[in-house]
Amino acid sequence: MSAITTEAIRTDRLLLLPLRVDHAEEMAAVLSDPDLHTFIGGSPAGVDALRSRYRRMLAGSPDPAVSWCNWVILLQERECLTGTVQATIAPAADGLVAEIAWVVGTSWQRRGIASEAARGLVAWLGGKPVRSVIAHIHPDHEASAAVATAAGLTPTDQWQDGEIRWRLDLER
Repeated sequence: MSAITTEAIRTDRLLLLPLRVDHAEEMAAVLSDPDLHTFIGGSPAGVDALRSRYRRMLAGSPDPAVSWCNWVILLQERECLTGTVQATIAPAADGLVAEIAWVVGTSWQRRGIASEAARGLVAWLGGKPVRSVIAHIHPDHEASAAVATAAGLTPTDQWQDGEIRWRLDLER
């Protein structure tokens, strides 16, 4: 099985650009609000820490059967980065499964950016040999639940690390 390679994804207002190390400076500012980490954990990372993290992410998974796909979200009309989306694509019993996540900077929230980016990502995954899409969402994170719903995922009765597993089975 060959790895799935990250490529640019265009939506109406957004361009999801494959992550690069040089995105770290702008992304450190986008992700700098401590409140942004309420549900995702951790604390804001500085530029050097993000550069190091992005290098590790771009090196890829140590498992050749797993693809790490990471994008920054560019709001085209403003020509600025607003957040990230990611997909970890791995083999499962019924085919490839993509675990997705998103984060949009606090100052860019409530504009539909996360929903549009997640829908674009799910549509892109639909063009790949992916059988299902999974997201893990904290039960109190209503905004992420709304993004998952907009992208076509529905909550399951499964939990992982205190989060609800959401799922979308793609037509094949």
